Amino acid sequence: MKKLLLIALVASTFVFTGCFKDDDAPLIVETSTTIINENPGGSGGDDCPIVAVTGEITDGTVWTNDNIYQLNQKVVVPAGATLTINPGTIIKGSSGTGSLASALIVARGGTLNANGTENEPIIFTSTQDNITCGQTAGTNLDENDRGLWGGLIILGNAPCSFSGDIPEAQIEGIPADDTFGLYGGSDANDSSGSLRYISIRHGGALIGEGNEINGLTLGGVGNGTIIDNIEVIGNVDDGIEFFGGTVNASNLLVWAQGDDAIDIDQAYSGTVDNVVVVLGDISDHAFEIDGPEGTGSGSFTLRNATIIGNTDTANGEYADYRSNAQGHTENVYAYGFKDSSDVELDNDGVATNYNNGDLTFGAWEIVLPTGVTNVTDIFVNKAETVTVTGFGSTATAVSEGAQTVGATTSNLSWTYSNAEGSLGF
Repeated sequence: MKKLLLIALVASTFVFTGCFKDDDAPLIVETSTTIINENPGGSGGDDCPIVAVTGEITDGTVWTNDNIYQLNQKVVVPAGATLTINPGTIIKGSSGTGSLASALIVARGGTLNANGTENEPIIFTSTQDNITCGQTAGTNLDENDRGLWGGLIILGNAPCSFSGDIPEAQIEGIPADDTFGLYGGSDANDSSGSLRYISIRHGGALIGEGNEINGLTLGGVGNGTIIDNIEVIGNVDDGIEFFGGTVNASNLLVWAQGDDAIDIDQAYSGTVDNVVVVLGDISDHAFEIDGPEGTGSGSFTLRNATIIGNTDTANGEYADYRSNAQGHTENVYAYGFKDSSDVELDNDGVATNYNNGDLTFGAWEIVLPTGVTNVTDIFVNKAETVTVTGFGSTATAVSEGAQTVGATTSNLSWTYSNAEGSLGF
């Protein structure tokens, strides 16, 4: 038997809560939510208690904006439970890697209702951020501060296409014996709740060799879930990743991620609408699109996007379509990329899908980088044996500011990225 002690300091009183774990059984810890101190490192004048949260959330829990909630390791909203987060609430993740990485996980059958507003967004950030109650930004971190905590993980019962056609899978980063990490199923209309006006900052803690948590992970999330007005800033790995599922997502902004901004996998078949991507100095692709891993199929729609490149990053690509990708991309406006950046068909499988009409493209408008004279040169087929025709034919070259497609950026004027990145939305 192993004994775990949860120790919380309330004023000058110690409270001890014990739980036990058999060596071969997953650890289940009842939530500890205790005030551990006041007046955190922000510049706000009012007292702002920090409430430490560990383990499973009790049904009916409400987090309010007169506290800061500190995630210590993994905090889980289990099946049958609902967590409500009020507008303006700040949640801070503790530092740690591997099993000690902090994250908020909504398990299958759990519900998160986190509905901020334009003026009072809900903010997920690091304990190292000196933001405090009533503020929308601290003063000591920027978009290049990454990996300071984990991320937000939502899991559902909607269909996914897994290798071997298994019905469910374990989300990356969660040990196999923790059943709250399972996702996938047969309910396309499944609901995990609603997420509106949420800012996720400085995440992506390392959970295994070469494996970091995404800013927002959506695994098998159904289209009964609302995902609207979400930004991710300075995440080590991907900004937002869709692992299968059917959920629709709108008004998304990703700034200065370390890998890909929008990543689609495992036959995701929802619609992603109104997206802004701003690559940072170490960013890779704006879009990375994969298809089904098993025999199940699903077709995504990605539309109305503005993607802003970065000439300083070693990678900094527009998009990579690979691994049997199936779906449609349209109304993309892109500028600020390097002359070596491309929109790529990565292999024979995806090139075949393009030829068969399973992967299609609408309008792209691109401000040509210096040294590029033909917009179709940006669209590259890297398949080994499959040739394609017409790839890039829906793209046109435009002058910056003369675009007729792209995101409605004013929808994202509320974001931290707009203010701190001087985006002019």
